[in-house]
Amino acid sequence: MRISEAANKNHEELFPNHKSTLKVTDPELIEVFDNFAFDDVISYGNLDTKTRLMVILGSLIASQTLTEYKVMLGGALNVGVTPIEVKEIVYQSVPYVGIAKAFDFIHATNEILESRGIKLPLEGQSTTSPETRYEKGLELEKSVFGETIDKMYEESPADQIHIQKYLSANCFGDYYTRKGLDIKTRELLTFSMILSLGGCEPQLKGHIQGNLNVGNDKEILLSTVTQLLPYVGYPRTLNAIRCLNEVIPE
Repeated sequence: MRISEAANKNHEELFPNHKSTLKVTDPELIEVFDNFAFDDVISYGNLDTKTRLMVILGSLIASQTLTEYKVMLGGALNVGVTPIEVKEIVYQSVPYVGIAKAFDFIHATNEILESRGIKLPLEGQSTTSPETRYEKGLELEKSVFGETIDKMYEESPADQIHIQKYLSANCFGDYYTRKGLDIKTRELLTFSMILSLGGCEPQLKGHIQGNLNVGNDKEILLSTVTQLLPYVGYPRTLNAIRCLNEVIPE
């Protein structure tokens, strides 16, 4: 077996002049993986290169694969993902994976940006204040999920209503309302993170519907799942596809 011309070309686009040590120590594995991830998989679907790299970064955070994240972050910056977009991907992960899992990725991102001469902190992207975060978050939440949000509030037990308010004020008011990424990209990132976490199928189905509501159709979602397959494996990929087919039947 040899690495295909397409795989070499796509790999070189992300990592120009990269010298792989694994090509020396594990050549058979690298041939199989590179042909699959950088030829077979990339040839499927309708994601542009930037979007593909952004959903992969979100997935790698959720999967807790810091070493691979650092590698792919370099590739993402090489193909035009901006420092602000990168930061917003990491920030977007916090309400979904938790700060404990995002912490090392924040520091790694800062180190890589600074190594490229990018001065931190970057320009602020927040659009809310402590006084407006709940109102604006709830408004955006309803624009994505519609009447489902009213139903969630109505059906919440009194001792759990605080979680619904946190979702509105924190998850949406603090994060989704930020600039730097549009709502379609944020929902696609959320979909990528939740499917990569595994065991969150009810939430995944909710965000499949959310993606549809903001204009990300089944083709985009299936393309995203396919691009993540080399990084999350078949079980989580098949679970995500099952959820897709349940929410959006063929």
